[in-house]
Amino acid sequence: MISFLARRFIASIVVLLVASYLVYVLTCYSGDPLQDLEQTKLPNKQFLIDQRIAFLHLDVPPALRYFIWFGGILQGFVGNFSLGLTNGGQQVTAQLGTAVVSTLQLLSAATVIAIVVGLTIGIATALRQYTAFDYATTFVSFLFYSLPSFWLAVMLKQYLAIGFNNFLQDPVISPIVIAAIAVAMGIVWLGILGGSLRRRLTIFLISGAATAAVLLYLSATRWFDDPSLGIGVVGVLAIGLAVLVTALTAGLENRRALYSALTTAAIGIALYYPLQYVFPYASFGLIALLAFAAIGVGLLVGWLWGGFDRDVSMRGAAITAVLVGIVIAIDRFMRVWRIYTTSSYINNRPIATIGSGTPNLQGDFWVTGLDTFTHLALPTLAFTLASLAAYSRYTRASMLDVMNQDYIRTARSKGLNERTVVMRHAFRNALIPIVTIITLDFGALIGGAIVTEKVFGIQGMGALFQNALTVVDVNTVMGVFLVTGISAIVFNVIADVVYSSLDPRIRVSS
Repeated sequence: MISFLARRFIASIVVLLVASYLVYVLTCYSGDPLQDLEQTKLPNKQFLIDQRIAFLHLDVPPALRYFIWFGGILQGFVGNFSLGLTNGGQQVTAQLGTAVVSTLQLLSAATVIAIVVGLTIGIATALRQYTAFDYATTFVSFLFYSLPSFWLAVMLKQYLAIGFNNFLQDPVISPIVIAAIAVAMGIVWLGILGGSLRRRLTIFLISGAATAAVLLYLSATRWFDDPSLGIGVVGVLAIGLAVLVTALTAGLENRRALYSALTTAAIGIALYYPLQYVFPYASFGLIALLAFAAIGVGLLVGWLWGGFDRDVSMRGAAITAVLVGIVIAIDRFMRVWRIYTTSSYINNRPIATIGSGTPNLQGDFWVTGLDTFTHLALPTLAFTLASLAAYSRYTRASMLDVMNQDYIRTARSKGLNERTVVMRHAFRNALIPIVTIITLDFGALIGGAIVTEKVFGIQGMGALFQNALTVVDVNTVMGVFLVTGISAIVFNVIADVVYSSLDPRIRVSS
């Protein structure tokens, strides 16, 4: 393993060095970094030009100037790491730090959501191949995939941001809208669950009626003015999540795993009110500490319940603990919704259409976190919808290929239930080609999304790279290239390691 990783590292470094040299030289010849100063009418124009020539070493040929830039990287071994200066004289590393944070905030959540939802849709459509659900899902996925990203972003601004903000002025849902949403949800659940005609009709009626009842309640109580879940809804969701996690990870017939998850959910419900006294002092560090504590409690509960497969109980209980913790955190964010929306900086229009935060907004961890969410909701949704189709279609194709293998038929003939066949045998092997796509996407994630960042006015890596190319800011271009290249190398190595863990026949060794 170590020798393999060492060889991959050395080969990747050589490729990165050659590529960086080519990119540097080509960028230098792509335009004139002095053009903005040459067109200015400032009285000290010549001084500014001479100054930029000096600190950017523009009097040195590009083929040799690269080694001056590379020398700043090598100085990192003695504590003076530098990627050079921008055309404006600022440190490139400072700009990269700000841009990387903005990009990770924007794209990491979108990518994770797209992967989880895409894998789920892919598995569901593979198991129900050539059904109406399969065709409808394929159509919707490719519809969003084929739409221009800038147009999709503008539509989300118009109908989700502006429309929802207008709705919040008088949050009463009309009967026509309630009926339309109820019918739509009935069709969705009908397609997902399927079955005989009688079963489908029952599902349609129950899901439609439940949706209509919830919407009527939300409208009558003006829930959107001051939303919250409360301990009742948190409790129902916690129990439901415990059952769902057990069904997916162990099967409901594994009673010890089910009891482990339910016990963990009960502990989360019992801690609901005590946590309300802790949340006013919340910070990122405290939330991270609580998350690790939740995982520890889940693992301990799973271990205590034990059973013939203790690891399964521990895993299910830990996942349940994290999910219940997320539900409780969401409830807390909802509790500061009214404080946030009535702020003079927000003025009852919380869903933002530009930027990554509200300037000068003051508040605690929950208010600032809610502000970040409202600013990133639309760009996250736009990026998720655009990338969802690829994950779902690759998963579907890989699952169909695996489900037709002999060992799947053997597993079924041995009497294993469908959940075990699908999740433990089929999905694990279907993940091998999908891992390649996921790791490559994560490697490219830090490079940003130029169009999405441009439409929503977010200064991430994509916007930084585009602006640097426009003004021929070579050092900034190289900074973005270096960060993106290193992340691609790291995630390629991670992909190789994951291959070996998914399939024992694959070995990453000499």
